[in-house]
Amino acid sequence: MITRSDYCQYLLVAQKNYTMTNFANHADNLNHDEINRYLKISKFKPSALWKSVKSKIIQNENGYILFDDTIVDKNFSHKIEAVRMQYSGNAHSIIKGIGVVTCVYVNPELNKSWAIDYRIFDPDIDGKSKINHVDEMLNNVINYKNIAFTTVLMDSWYAVKFLMLKIENYGKIYYCPLKKNRKVDDSDGVEKHKQIEKLNWSENELKEGKIVKINGFPAEHKVKLFRVQVSTNRTEHVATNDMTQNCADDTRNECAIRWKIEEFHREIKQLTGLEKCQARKRRIQKNHIVSAMLVWARLKEIAHEMGQTIYQIKNGLLDDYLIQQLKKPTWKFENA
Repeated sequence: MITRSDYCQYLLVAQKNYTMTNFANHADNLNHDEINRYLKISKFKPSALWKSVKSKIIQNENGYILFDDTIVDKNFSHKIEAVRMQYSGNAHSIIKGIGVVTCVYVNPELNKSWAIDYRIFDPDIDGKSKINHVDEMLNNVINYKNIAFTTVLMDSWYAVKFLMLKIENYGKIYYCPLKKNRKVDDSDGVEKHKQIEKLNWSENELKEGKIVKINGFPAEHKVKLFRVQVSTNRTEHVATNDMTQNCADDTRNECAIRWKIEEFHREIKQLTGLEKCQARKRRIQKNHIVSAMLVWARLKEIAHEMGQTIYQIKNGLLDDYLIQQLKKPTWKFENA
């Protein structure tokens, strides 16, 4: 009988073709219908990821919690359940896909990261927005996982009042970019709120940031705002509740840690077959996503142990194959 470990083992060692048909073609005593039936009646949950990694995480009091989302690309699908039209940051356009909201823990001293939670964006089933999912995972991190951390990093999509205030109430620091049309007041009430992109910045403010009130926040609530150049053609306006922060360069470095979650999204798509499941049923797609998460966590664990990148670990399987074929080839070359 097939198990979740069997399916995860297949995703771990497969290289390009991650379909159930390919699995059945290479596994003893299994056929496509058996694999399909197993994935359709099973119910893997996001909690499986936490159970897999919780004993392996090396915590740090100055740790970071990162939130973001990614789209499991199904742009060429027509009848896969849970697929919806949504914006993809990678494609810079609206595509068909399954939204996944993710949570990553970073130990900055070791420069290591672990995916610890995720949620499927499927509002037709549960009525939850992506912001609701981040709120749920944040509560879970604080009240259930009890992970040591100081700072939350998240994208502008999640820089909403109730989440920012909740992070403050938990006694944590946040750094998050604000959209350029977000209205703020940097005049201490003398002038009306204005869009961030219309703010004037003195030379000193560019270096040390400025104190602003975000429109819609409590009257006395202020944050520190920095104008940070993250690339040659991209500038972000980053808000933080750390009022002692007075350096734009340090703020840029704080925000750079957010790249760890982008790195996770890229790796899980390229190395686990996250986007390659062609099954139509919602439950199979969700089970496949759980399995891909577990496989990424295992690959990352091996990479940490071996002092290699996750790509070296995965591609090393092909190296092993080449070594074996050179020693004992399946097909021998015969000189003409």
